[in-house]
Amino acid sequence: MRRGLGRAEIAARAAVFDEIVGKLVSMDRHGDRDRDRERTDTDIDIQSDRQIDRGTMSTQEESRHEERNRIGCSEMTRSRLADMASTDVEMRVDIDPDRRWEDLYRLLDRPGPSAGPNFFPGSDTKDLLHNMIRVLVVGAGGLGCELLKDLTLLGFLNIDVIDMDTIEVTNLNRQFLFRKGDVGQSKAVVAANFINSRVPGANVTPHFCKIQEKDSEFYQQFQIIVLGLDSLEARRWMNDMVCSLAQFDDEGNIEPGSNIPMVDGGTEGLAGHVNVIYPFVTPCFECILPLFPPQVNFPMCTLADIPRTPAHCVEWAKQLEWDRVRPFGDDTDLECDDPKHMQWLYETALKRAQQFGIEGVTLKFTQGVAKRIIPAIAATNAIVAAACANEVLKLATAVSRHMSAESGGHYMMYQGGDSIYTNTLSHERKDDCPVCGRKAVKIHVHEDITVAQLIELMKEDARLRLKNPAISVPADTSSGMKTIYNPHVKSILEKTRENLDHPISTWLRTSGVELTVDDPVMATQKQVLVMFP
Repeated sequence: MRRGLGRAEIAARAAVFDEIVGKLVSMDRHGDRDRDRERTDTDIDIQSDRQIDRGTMSTQEESRHEERNRIGCSEMTRSRLADMASTDVEMRVDIDPDRRWEDLYRLLDRPGPSAGPNFFPGSDTKDLLHNMIRVLVVGAGGLGCELLKDLTLLGFLNIDVIDMDTIEVTNLNRQFLFRKGDVGQSKAVVAANFINSRVPGANVTPHFCKIQEKDSEFYQQFQIIVLGLDSLEARRWMNDMVCSLAQFDDEGNIEPGSNIPMVDGGTEGLAGHVNVIYPFVTPCFECILPLFPPQVNFPMCTLADIPRTPAHCVEWAKQLEWDRVRPFGDDTDLECDDPKHMQWLYETALKRAQQFGIEGVTLKFTQGVAKRIIPAIAATNAIVAAACANEVLKLATAVSRHMSAESGGHYMMYQGGDSIYTNTLSHERKDDCPVCGRKAVKIHVHEDITVAQLIELMKEDARLRLKNPAISVPADTSSGMKTIYNPHVKSILEKTRENLDHPISTWLRTSGVELTVDDPVMATQKQVLVMFP
């Protein structure tokens, strides 16, 4: 079934299904003879018509008739229904517009004990939901498909969806908005078209690109943002972008409407979470980053000298061989979501595995190791997406209090491994958070530390966990800053690469100077305060 159904629609669809089954049974009993009789103007008794037809049947027709009797009408009916399913025939039912949102309006038309203080039952809230609220869904994968379905069936008709991925065959077992014929096409485009064609009035706008390709003006258009991502880096970037949009008045109060709420959903096998983030009110994603342990790394000596497992071969290609070969140019970083990059990684890891007699390196395995993928469970996606959509409805209409510290917690954990278990809790905002705290991260180092060593230190620091930072220092220039290392632009990289071996004190003469850091996991620049002994 492609979409969730209300009670009225289930009854209507059941009636249509019964009618179809009845027609198929009739066709199985009477075959082509019924159509022949419809072409005549004379009513003929059914029994005598059967006798006439039996007398004029050819040998082939009689064999077919006997075969039908042998198989039975019920099996013939199931066979035809299976044929309809295999050809992707849609059994759509027109729903009475007045009853379409019947269950939803029972909540929105009257006050309730759990409603928030800003809830105003009636037509204004319904109009707000259907016509004025604009939601951004980030990600159109397993969680994103569920989110799009849930949100539109909850009445959110103005939705944008952004995703850079294309559909693969392996997606089809759980990402139900896609079909085999969609393989190779944009997830965002196909998902939007599917929802628009199935949900009357839905206006889902797709964006087939990276989230980093959109500027702050794009993200400011939305009243609520929902994340259905499978990457910590993407979550951190979105968190930084949303927090950067918040504006403050002269007294330090948040300008109304500038802190866009964000609902972050995530799944990992049979576990999942829902986190409601209100910038500068609740902890941001960066505040709770320590909850997500750093990725497991293999010893370099094992990767370089004596690989023993398929994972060692993949990590060798990813961590060592990519930087040595730079197959797509010196200024191109490895993107695990790029099919060309993953194909190169797979082929390189496969050669390494064959050299050491290791089996098990496949493209799917390479993707799993490179992206730290844990197999997705469709049921977990459905549960977490439903919880996310529930929070979006609360945020949009105040029909109930959304997850927050006051209501019992802003962060819901789901564990389905041993049993069904959920717990809702709250975390504290970090005063020194580089994102929502907007403060420089203080690092204590020796004066002799090189730029390269400082970069590695910032990558390992639990407060920063940077990926590939560019560094600028205060200087007497027109911009007031001087770039001492930038790996993101080829021309600048060639000029600044030699600075990696120089002590940072070459540019920082005193302690307590702030560096400006620009990193792919952050949407905005961050400050690092360097302290010498």
